[in-house]
Amino acid sequence: MPMIAGMSSADRQNIRRDEIPDSGRQFNYDGAQRGFHWTMAVFIIVAMMLGIYASFLPPGTSPRKELLDIHKSLGMTVLVLVPLRLAYRFVVGEPPYGAPLSRLVHLAARLGHFGLYGLMLAVPISGYVYSAAGGYSLPWFGLFSWPRLLARNEALARFGEEVHFWVGWSFVALLCTHLAAVAWHVFAKRDEVMGRMLRRKQRR
Repeated sequence: MPMIAGMSSADRQNIRRDEIPDSGRQFNYDGAQRGFHWTMAVFIIVAMMLGIYASFLPPGTSPRKELLDIHKSLGMTVLVLVPLRLAYRFVVGEPPYGAPLSRLVHLAARLGHFGLYGLMLAVPISGYVYSAAGGYSLPWFGLFSWPRLLARNEALARFGEEVHFWVGWSFVALLCTHLAAVAWHVFAKRDEVMGRMLRRKQRR
């Protein structure tokens, strides 16, 4: 008892965790958070690829316009999903790690995730400003058009275009860094980080 009394709160928490059988622990994200993650990942990657490809096509031609309409639709969908995902994460929280990360790795992961969430908002918002102020279409998969909240303004449209370009490429760079970190965890560290976003295997 004296030894336990002298322990830090973190050490006592680790002891309590060790008392819980592995079969009773939940180290993976739940189905909803995994659904948010993988759905948004697909939308973001496809939107990036379409946007980059369309940038090489002559303006005003087909299929550039159609590709950009899909690009905008995916971007606005991500913009809607981000606050929903964050709200759910705030309520539910995240599962603990089976083997805690080092402080440096944990800090790098936190900063990377903050950056990704920030860019998930900045990229579609700047794209919306560019399209709305520039008088371009604001479609959602041909089903409806988003409200045009900005009056036509060429200077604002150019500003939105410039911001969209730079934050878009910043997003590409940070996403590549994120994927490299995942590969490091999978192939070098061989730890559980990637598995936390996969469905939990049932023990027999």
